[in-house]
Amino acid sequence: MREIVLDTETTGFDPEQGDRIVEIGAVELWNHVPTGETYHVYINPERAMPQEAFEVHGLGDDFLRDKPKFREIAQGFLDFVQDAKLVIHNASFDMKFLNAELGWLNLPKLPFDQALDTLAIARQRFPGSPASLDALCRRFGIDNSSRTLHGALLDSEILAEVYLELIGGRQPDFALSASSGGSGGGAADDWRPRPRPIPLPSRLTEEEAAAHKDFVSKLGDEAVWKRFQA
Repeated sequence: MREIVLDTETTGFDPEQGDRIVEIGAVELWNHVPTGETYHVYINPERAMPQEAFEVHGLGDDFLRDKPKFREIAQGFLDFVQDAKLVIHNASFDMKFLNAELGWLNLPKLPFDQALDTLAIARQRFPGSPASLDALCRRFGIDNSSRTLHGALLDSEILAEVYLELIGGRQPDFALSASSGGSGGGAADDWRPRPRPIPLPSRLTEEEAAAHKDFVSKLGDEAVWKRFQA
Protein backbone atom coordinates (compact mmCIF):
# COMPACT_ATOMS: atom_id res chain seq x y z
CA MET A 1 0.00 0.00 0.00
CA ARG A 2 1.46 3.34 -1.07
CA GLU A 3 0.92 6.41 1.12
CA ILE A 4 2.24 9.96 0.83
CA VAL A 5 2.80 11.95 4.02
CA LEU A 6 2.38 15.55 2.92
CA ASP A 7 2.63 19.12 4.20
CA THR A 8 2.41 22.57 2.67
CA GLU A 9 3.41 26.08 3.67
CA THR A 10 1.37 29.04 2.46
CA THR A 11 1.12 32.81 2.53
CA GLY A 12 -1.93 32.69 4.79
CA PHE A 13 -5.15 30.86 5.59
CA ASP A 14 -7.52 31.33 2.66
CA PRO A 15 -6.84 30.79 -1.05
CA GLU A 16 -10.09 32.56 -1.89
CA GLN A 17 -8.58 35.71 -0.38
CA GLY A 18 -5.47 35.46 -2.54
CA ASP A 19 -3.26 33.25 -0.38
CA ARG A 20 -0.99 30.79 -2.20
CA ILE A 21 1.17 27.73 -1.57
CA VAL A 22 4.89 28.48 -1.20
CA GLU A 23 6.26 25.02 -0.30
CA ILE A 24 5.24 21.37 -0.66
CA GLY A 25 7.03 18.51 1.07
CA ALA A 26 6.10 14.85 0.92
CA VAL A 27 7.48 11.49 2.06
CA GLU A 28 6.57 8.17 0.45
CA LEU A 29 5.59 5.16 2.57
CA TRP A 30 5.11 1.63 1.29
CA ASN A 31 3.21 -0.65 3.68
CA HIS A 32 3.89 1.90 6.43
CA VAL A 33 7.67 1.88 5.81
CA PRO A 34 9.50 4.96 4.44
CA THR A 35 10.98 4.19 1.03
CA GLY A 36 13.42 7.10 0.98
CA GLU A 37 11.53 8.73 -1.90
CA THR A 38 10.54 12.34 -1.21
CA TYR A 39 9.03 15.28 -3.04
CA HIS A 40 10.05 18.83 -2.17
CA VAL A 41 9.62 22.14 -3.95
CA TYR A 42 9.56 25.84 -3.09
CA ILE A 43 7.06 27.88 -5.10
CA ASN A 44 6.92 31.52 -6.14
CA PRO A 45 3.47 32.66 -4.93
CA GLU A 46 3.44 35.64 -7.29
CA ARG A 47 2.53 37.92 -4.42
CA ALA A 48 4.17 39.49 -1.36
CA MET A 49 4.69 37.41 1.76
CA PRO A 50 2.75 38.71 4.79
CA GLN A 51 4.91 39.21 7.87
CA GLU A 52 2.73 36.87 9.95
CA ALA A 53 3.34 34.01 7.53
CA PHE A 54 7.06 34.80 7.25
CA GLU A 55 7.38 34.45 11.02
CA VAL A 56 5.94 30.93 10.79
CA HIS A 57 8.08 29.45 8.00
CA GLY A 58 10.78 32.01 7.24
CA LEU A 59 10.18 31.98 3.47
CA GLY A 60 10.49 35.55 2.23
CA ASP A 61 10.04 37.37 -1.05
CA ASP A 62 13.75 37.43 -1.92
CA PHE A 63 14.13 33.69 -1.39
CA LEU A 64 11.01 32.76 -3.38
CA ARG A 65 11.45 35.20 -6.27
CA ASP A 66 13.39 32.79 -8.53
CA LYS A 67 11.46 29.66 -7.56
CA PRO A 68 9.06 27.98 -10.02
CA LYS A 69 5.42 29.01 -10.11
CA PHE A 70 2.76 26.46 -9.21
CA ARG A 71 1.75 25.97 -12.84
CA GLU A 72 5.30 24.83 -13.56
CA ILE A 73 5.33 22.13 -10.90
CA ALA A 74 1.66 21.08 -10.86
CA GLN A 75 1.88 18.11 -13.22
CA GLY A 76 5.05 16.82 -11.59
CA PHE A 77 3.32 16.98 -8.23
CA LEU A 78 0.32 15.04 -9.53
CA ASP A 79 2.62 12.48 -11.13
CA PHE A 80 4.33 11.92 -7.78
CA VAL A 81 1.12 11.68 -5.76
CA GLN A 82 -0.92 9.60 -8.23
CA ASP A 83 -3.73 7.85 -6.35
CA ALA A 84 -1.83 7.22 -3.10
CA LYS A 85 -3.50 7.91 0.20
CA LEU A 86 -2.43 11.36 1.45
CA VAL A 87 -1.51 11.48 5.13
CA ILE A 88 -1.89 15.10 6.26
CA HIS A 89 -2.13 16.83 9.64
CA ASN A 90 -5.25 19.01 9.45
CA ALA A 91 -6.00 17.72 5.97
CA SER A 92 -8.80 20.17 5.20
CA PHE A 93 -6.31 23.07 5.20
CA ASP A 94 -3.77 21.56 2.79
CA MET A 95 -6.40 19.98 0.54
CA LYS A 96 -8.19 23.32 0.29
CA PHE A 97 -5.03 25.02 -0.96
CA LEU A 98 -3.92 22.20 -3.27
CA ASN A 99 -7.31 21.96 -4.94
CA ALA A 100 -7.55 25.74 -5.29
CA GLU A 101 -4.19 25.83 -7.07
CA LEU A 102 -5.11 22.87 -9.27
CA GLY A 103 -8.53 24.33 -10.03
CA TRP A 104 -7.05 27.62 -11.19
CA LEU A 105 -5.06 25.61 -13.75
CA ASN A 106 -8.04 23.46 -14.80
CA LEU A 107 -6.19 20.37 -13.60
CA PRO A 108 -7.86 17.41 -11.86
CA LYS A 109 -8.52 18.11 -8.18
CA LEU A 110 -7.59 15.65 -5.43
CA PRO A 111 -10.63 13.82 -4.01
CA PHE A 112 -11.00 14.71 -0.36
CA ASP A 113 -11.46 11.05 0.56
CA GLN A 114 -7.93 10.48 -0.73
CA ALA A 115 -6.71 12.30 2.40
CA LEU A 116 -6.21 10.76 5.84
CA ASP A 117 -6.26 13.38 8.60
CA THR A 118 -3.81 12.62 11.42
CA LEU A 119 -5.24 15.51 13.45
CA ALA A 120 -8.63 13.75 13.50
CA ILE A 121 -6.97 10.43 14.40
CA ALA A 122 -5.08 12.08 17.28
CA ARG A 123 -8.21 13.75 18.64
CA GLN A 124 -10.07 10.46 18.53
CA ARG A 125 -7.27 8.57 20.29
CA PHE A 126 -6.52 11.24 22.88
CA PRO A 127 -9.72 13.25 23.41
CA GLY A 128 -9.17 16.53 25.19
CA SER A 129 -5.38 16.41 24.81
CA PRO A 130 -3.29 18.75 22.64
CA ALA A 131 -3.05 17.34 19.13
CA SER A 132 -0.59 19.66 17.40
CA LEU A 133 2.40 18.08 15.68
CA ASP A 134 4.71 19.33 18.44
CA ALA A 135 2.41 17.95 21.15
CA LEU A 136 2.31 14.54 19.46
CA CYS A 137 6.10 14.52 19.16
CA ARG A 138 6.30 15.06 22.92
CA ARG A 139 3.76 12.30 23.55
CA PHE A 140 5.60 9.75 21.42
CA GLY A 141 9.15 10.85 22.25
CA ILE A 142 9.94 11.91 18.69
CA ASP A 143 12.84 14.34 18.27
CA ASN A 144 11.61 17.58 16.71
CA SER A 145 14.43 19.79 18.00
CA SER A 146 15.32 20.86 14.43
CA ARG A 147 11.81 22.28 13.93
CA THR A 148 12.60 25.88 14.85
CA LEU A 149 10.44 27.05 11.91
CA HIS A 150 7.76 25.24 9.97
CA GLY A 151 9.12 23.53 6.86
CA ALA A 152 7.06 21.29 4.60
CA LEU A 153 9.61 18.50 4.06
CA LEU A 154 10.84 18.42 7.66
CA ASP A 155 7.27 18.45 8.95
CA SER A 156 6.37 15.60 6.58
CA GLU A 157 9.27 13.52 7.86
CA ILE A 158 8.23 14.18 11.47
CA LEU A 159 4.58 13.53 10.66
CA ALA A 160 5.49 10.18 9.11
CA GLU A 161 6.91 9.10 12.49
CA VAL A 162 3.88 10.46 14.33
CA TYR A 163 1.51 8.71 11.93
CA LEU A 164 3.14 5.33 12.47
CA GLU A 165 2.80 5.78 16.22
CA LEU A 166 -0.84 6.84 15.89
CA ILE A 167 -1.75 3.67 13.99
CA GLY A 168 -0.05 1.35 16.43
CA GLY A 169 3.71 1.70 16.39
CA ARG A 170 6.66 1.67 14.00
CA GLN A 171 5.61 -1.76 12.67
CA PRO A 172 1.81 -1.65 13.00
CA ASP A 173 1.24 -4.75 10.89
CA PHE A 174 3.11 -6.79 13.50
CA ALA A 175 0.68 -5.83 16.29
CA LEU A 176 -0.57 -9.34 16.90
CA SER A 177 -1.49 -8.98 20.58
CA ALA A 178 -5.04 -7.70 20.07
CA SER A 179 -7.74 -10.23 20.88
CA SER A 180 -11.28 -10.15 19.61
CA GLY A 181 -12.76 -11.44 22.85
CA GLY A 182 -12.19 -8.42 25.08
CA SER A 183 -9.38 -6.67 26.92
CA GLY A 184 -6.14 -8.30 28.05
CA GLY A 185 -5.80 -11.26 30.36
CA GLY A 186 -7.81 -13.68 28.24
CA ALA A 187 -6.90 -16.91 26.52
CA ALA A 188 -5.03 -15.09 23.77
CA ASP A 189 -2.46 -13.84 26.33
CA ASP A 190 -1.75 -17.44 27.43
CA TRP A 191 -1.49 -18.95 23.97
CA ARG A 192 0.80 -21.94 23.60
CA PRO A 193 1.54 -24.01 20.49
CA ARG A 194 -0.09 -27.42 20.53
CA PRO A 195 2.05 -30.51 19.88
CA ARG A 196 2.05 -31.82 16.34
CA PRO A 197 -0.09 -34.93 15.92
CA ILE A 198 2.62 -36.38 13.67
CA PRO A 199 6.23 -35.36 14.46
CA LEU A 200 8.19 -33.91 11.56
CA PRO A 201 10.68 -36.39 10.09
CA SER A 202 14.34 -35.71 10.79
CA ARG A 203 16.24 -34.02 7.97
CA LEU A 204 19.56 -35.38 9.29
CA THR A 205 21.00 -38.17 7.14
CA GLU A 206 22.69 -41.24 8.62
CA GLU A 207 26.02 -40.08 7.17
CA GLU A 208 25.67 -36.67 8.83
CA ALA A 209 24.77 -38.26 12.17
CA ALA A 210 27.80 -40.56 12.02
CA ALA A 211 30.12 -37.69 11.09
CA HIS A 212 28.81 -35.61 13.99
CA LYS A 213 29.25 -38.49 16.48
CA ASP A 214 32.83 -38.96 15.30
CA PHE A 215 33.50 -35.22 15.67
CA VAL A 216 32.08 -35.12 19.22
CA SER A 217 34.18 -38.13 20.28
CA LYS A 218 37.29 -36.04 19.65
CA LEU A 219 36.20 -33.12 21.86
CA GLY A 220 37.08 -34.68 25.23
CA ASP A 221 35.04 -35.87 28.19
CA GLU A 222 33.87 -32.35 29.17
CA ALA A 223 32.35 -31.52 25.80
CA VAL A 224 28.88 -30.03 26.05
CA TRP A 225 27.60 -32.28 23.29
CA LYS A 226 28.52 -35.38 25.35
CA ARG A 227 26.44 -34.11 28.28
CA PHE A 228 23.60 -33.40 25.86
CA GLN A 229 23.76 -36.87 24.34
CA ALA A 230 23.78 -38.45 27.80
